[in-house]
Amino acid sequence: MAELGGALLDIALFTGAFSILSCLLSVALGDARFARAARNGVWLQLGLFSAAVVCLEYLFMTCDFSVAYVAENSSRDMNAFYTIASLWGGQAGSLLFWGWILAIYAGVVAWQNRSRLPDLMPWVYLTLLGTLMFFNILVTFVADPFEHLGFTPPDGRGLNPLLQNPGMVYHPPLLYLGYVGMTVPFAFAVAALATRQIDERWITLTRRWMLFAWAALGVGILLGAHWAYVELGWGGFWAWDPVENASFMPWLLATALLHSIMIQEKKRMLRIWNVVLVSLCFIMAIFGTFLTRSGIITSVHTFTQSSIGSWFLGFLALVILSCAALIATRLEALRSRNRLESFVSRESSFMFNNWIFLAMTFTVLWGTTFPVLSEAVRGVKITVGPPFFNAVMGPIGLALLLLTGVGPLIAWRKASLGNLRRNFSFPLGLMAGVMALLWAANPWGLRHTPASLFSFGLCAFVVGAIGLEFHRGARSRSRGGEGYVRALGSLLARNQRRYGGYVVHLGIVCIMVGITGSVFQTESSATLKVGDSFRIKDYELRLDHLHVSRNDTAEILATELAVMRNGVELGTLIPEKRFYERQDQLTTEVAIYSTPKEDLYIVPASVNEDSSAVFKAYVNPLVMWLWIGGVILCLGTTIVMWPELRS
Repeated sequence: MAELGGALLDIALFTGAFSILSCLLSVALGDARFARAARNGVWLQLGLFSAAVVCLEYLFMTCDFSVAYVAENSSRDMNAFYTIASLWGGQAGSLLFWGWILAIYAGVVAWQNRSRLPDLMPWVYLTLLGTLMFFNILVTFVADPFEHLGFTPPDGRGLNPLLQNPGMVYHPPLLYLGYVGMTVPFAFAVAALATRQIDERWITLTRRWMLFAWAALGVGILLGAHWAYVELGWGGFWAWDPVENASFMPWLLATALLHSIMIQEKKRMLRIWNVVLVSLCFIMAIFGTFLTRSGIITSVHTFTQSSIGSWFLGFLALVILSCAALIATRLEALRSRNRLESFVSRESSFMFNNWIFLAMTFTVLWGTTFPVLSEAVRGVKITVGPPFFNAVMGPIGLALLLLTGVGPLIAWRKASLGNLRRNFSFPLGLMAGVMALLWAANPWGLRHTPASLFSFGLCAFVVGAIGLEFHRGARSRSRGGEGYVRALGSLLARNQRRYGGYVVHLGIVCIMVGITGSVFQTESSATLKVGDSFRIKDYELRLDHLHVSRNDTAEILATELAVMRNGVELGTLIPEKRFYERQDQLTTEVAIYSTPKEDLYIVPASVNEDSSAVFKAYVNPLVMWLWIGGVILCLGTTIVMWPELRS
């Protein structure tokens, strides 16, 4: 089966080269037969990559440890779900998985456009096949997932215990769907630039593709934050880790693009912005993959140091130079005849939105790459930590949150003073009321900083602005005889892009509430014997039991803590320490008591020889709103992407 998998990749490399040649001949000769051959080549690539993935999964499921990749990333005692997920658990398999997802995207694009866009599709195929060829070269010559060990060990090493979490099953695939999905809009942008058909057609065709990739990447990032929160035992959900940042940057750029697309569709403006943003999304997706695999940065997420980084740098250089040349030679055609009529308009708010997202992306990029740059220039690696990111990104994020509320309230073209007064009165009043209430109530016993108070106030401002938009729309429809509640549903059903977008903004507000609440974290620690207790804020924790057990993979030390608040028992939390003998690794399993107001987060730090245990406890306000925001974001994206209903 390993030989078959390797042969399939060899055939894919050979036929992929012929398919790329067909694309070039179609472009050069204008012959539709070569375009059809390229399209068939795309489907052939999908079949070959799919078969190669099936071969590798078969090797995992049958525990064929004569294959190096299988021996390194699985073992006989692993859960079946984690055995399947081992496909993307290491370097070679994850690159094959990247290529397979791209082949799926390319196959769907080819099917959707099999009888239309004859002028654009050869260039689209060329871009998709060229990118796929790069990953095929990597898994054929650099990181072969089917490489033999030369002997067969009795068992494999198994996945890193930190990866044996449900997050391993869904977090990486969602990130891949996001990363790889950005190739499709990029391919259409290249086609539009190459054929000089720089109108609104290509951007309209790719909006849903980018929206899907953006949503998959965003949900993947949030689920990764949840995974880090429950697995690593450090009390947080985001550490500005370089690989976390690598996924965040293309998401920021894609968010800017999705807003900018609306201006091009409605006002025939921001064409240069959009081709640049599409290109940057793809470039940063490749850059993020490079960061994870090159080993040039230190991260819990990265693979080992390897020579694969130079291949990615070469591919990145080729993409950047090609994009720069295409955009520079089409710059005059890209310029829009329409101009901003006023800085106080919805168009200008979208422009400011783009600049803010670019500023955020540059900040994250600079902080992520600065250690590498400092080592290259001065010979000393200077690490940039969370204080830098929080200090810079905080004010920029507040400005973005403000624009999120301002955008729906401000008129197109030019807003009048009366329009501003009428639209802003309620949201500003709500903002002031919430800030005053929080200052007076002080719900977490820690005095608000101006930044946290302003952040909560802006969240209220955005909710007020969105609520006002829904109310006005429903009131307008209800005047025609439709009930108010039914009218609210009709708004979502008849204008999904606008009102579904508002639902997405509500999800972002919830996420911002969770992020702001994290500044009020309270921490405490204690050493307990059975029967002892300690307090953190309103909670009292009593150690009732310590017991040891074993499962198929680890020795487990479980601690049972009774949790009480204000004298009322809330239940029992069972944080654990687990020792995995095969990997000689100790892990921590935290226990969390979660409510919409706050999380009680318990970490078993260590166990002493005298049968006492050291615990760390955190009270993390509003963390649940991060996950609620993710659900609302998914709902809003589904509404936006749902096929439109006709009145």
